[in-house]
Amino acid sequence: MTEAARLNRNNLMLLQCWPAFARKIKAVLTDLEGHGWRPRIQCAWRSPAAQLKAYRSGHSKVTFSYHNATSKNGQPEALAVDILDDDHPLDPPTRYLLMLASSAQAHGLQSGIRWGLSTWRRRKIDEAIAGKQWDAKLSVGWDPCHVEVTGLTLGRARAGARI
Repeated sequence: MTEAARLNRNNLMLLQCWPAFARKIKAVLTDLEGHGWRPRIQCAWRSPAAQLKAYRSGHSKVTFSYHNATSKNGQPEALAVDILDDDHPLDPPTRYLLMLASSAQAHGLQSGIRWGLSTWRRRKIDEAIAGKQWDAKLSVGWDPCHVEVTGLTLGRARAGARI
């Protein structure tokens, strides 16, 4: 994707997010760009039909996700995004994934880098991030490019709560 197209896509995807969440995601994008990455928001808001398709295909573990959040009048208010490395969208380097997770944490968010991993493997990720060991050899969870809010259950998000 060209640089102009990537930046335009990111701006359009941020408009699909709850404003306070969008500001945090913008900060994550800026952090990654500062390290020379070209982060691209692949997905922000997702329709209920698209979410059901993701669930049925095994790409999601839930039928309602933070991607599906809407305002009271039904406008997209995503509380999750998927941020790919535009230069390696199908196989992002571990270095990128660790930096994404680190930036997400620094801005009060969480990524899916630990999802589905044992306690030991999650601890190795924590150690790599804490030590800024971006080239650590480790396993990552099943959705490492996913970034979402913290401190809000899916049920509360579905009911319209925001943090």
